Amino acid sequence: MDRGGLAAALGAYTIWGFMPVFFRQMSTVPALEIIAHRVIWAVPLLLGIMAVRRQLGEYRAVLSQWPLLRWMLASSILISINWLVYVWAVNNGQILAASFGYYLNPLLNILIGTLFLKEKLNQTQAIAVAVAMVGVAVMGADALDTLWISLSLATSFGIYGLVRKMAPVGSVPGLAIETTVLLPVAMATAFWFASSGPHPGWGSDTNTNWLLIAGGAITAIPLLLFATAARRMDYSALGFIQYVGPTIQFFCGVILFDEPLTTTRAISFGLIWFALAIFSWDALRRMHAGRQA
Repeated sequence: MDRGGLAAALGAYTIWGFMPVFFRQMSTVPALEIIAHRVIWAVPLLLGIMAVRRQLGEYRAVLSQWPLLRWMLASSILISINWLVYVWAVNNGQILAASFGYYLNPLLNILIGTLFLKEKLNQTQAIAVAVAMVGVAVMGADALDTLWISLSLATSFGIYGLVRKMAPVGSVPGLAIETTVLLPVAMATAFWFASSGPHPGWGSDTNTNWLLIAGGAITAIPLLLFATAARRMDYSALGFIQYVGPTIQFFCGVILFDEPLTTTRAISFGLIWFALAIFSWDALRRMHAGRQA
């Protein structure tokens, strides 16, 4: 395995895993304002990254092609919903519900591939999905008030992945286009909050201003690391590493922010982890068989 690719992947998912720690520093700032600044400050950083990587031509080409831009409009709406729900969940003490959603995402991707891309589930994958569904049902029986967070995050990101798969646009240019599309709404939202009088967001203190600006880097840097990893290592291997993110989020919620780990939640997470173990074992087995062949 490429060590540079592995380091980039671990870097990306570690940053994503510790994002609750970053966003909780702005727990009094409205989630919508945080997302608005996340978009505003990500755009110039992404443009700079593309200039270094010589990808501005691809960026301009997509903006001038309506068939591709239409897909990017859809993906921008989906990713903004995902970001908004996630930040709201973190700042309202629902980190475990958020991490549960990202644990569900790989299994949801299997279902999406089966339903929309005509991919076939093997028996082991079908068992993993069934176990995960039981885990969701257990969670729903005890935490129906927060289950919407998990399902919203998993669904929005799963469909986002499907849309991005249908649109032949690179990771960094794609995110740059998505944030460019969202930029007018983000600027209007940020202006509205800033002009609405004293509030705990932009302009309240220097520390908050710098945190809001840093949201752009928090958006762009892990994606750049992910794009590097995707080029340098097997995608199946990269799939296993994605569990680093929600696992770190899980322990942040329990250890750092004292979220209650009820018996029902523990059973539900246990079932999801078991389903992921089945899924990962099957992927490793098939990857090994492919290498032997």
